Amino acid sequence: MGFLSVLSFAHKLVTERLSAGGIAVDGTAGTGADTLFLAEKAGSRGKVYALDIQEQALQLTRERLERAASKKLAEVELVLGSHHAMLELLPPSCRGKVSAIMFNLGYLPAEGADKALITSPSSTLPALEAGLELLAPGGIMTIVLYPGHEGGREEAAAVESWCAGIPQLTAQCILYRGLQRDDAPYLIALERKKPL
Repeated sequence: MGFLSVLSFAHKLVTERLSAGGIAVDGTAGTGADTLFLAEKAGSRGKVYALDIQEQALQLTRERLERAASKKLAEVELVLGSHHAMLELLPPSCRGKVSAIMFNLGYLPAEGADKALITSPSSTLPALEAGLELLAPGGIMTIVLYPGHEGGREEAAAVESWCAGIPQLTAQCILYRGLQRDDAPYLIALERKKPL
């Protein structure tokens, strides 16, 4: 049987904390895989916000959701905008109420996408700060990092440093990573403790 992949482990952690009727955020919609997963877990009474700066990503997400329309999914709001502006883009009523936030950093892995357009610490770190404010106590944030592409290693180091600096009473952070390849994707997960 083997260890779970990074993405599967992120989904496992979210499954344990996002229940039917919950609120969730996909901070980097990409091709919509995490958005659909969150919509399935939150169910028909839940709400999911999916953000991306690329219209192509939102279109891919929209198409994925349409293909799954026969399932009981949460209401999904697709938001064209950067994850760093989550607090401004989401309703104020979400603050302290979100059960799960997922970030899958890097670039849009789709045909024809501009691979030079990547997430970076200048937008990701403010997004993580915003995510902390949005999370409910017991809520989870998953961050999948990709050190194997240009700029990815720097972003991963910045995210690790940011997470290591969070007071333990505010959030608990874990790292899930294979040790034989230093360029392989890996996961940092953050569980919210007490409110800010």
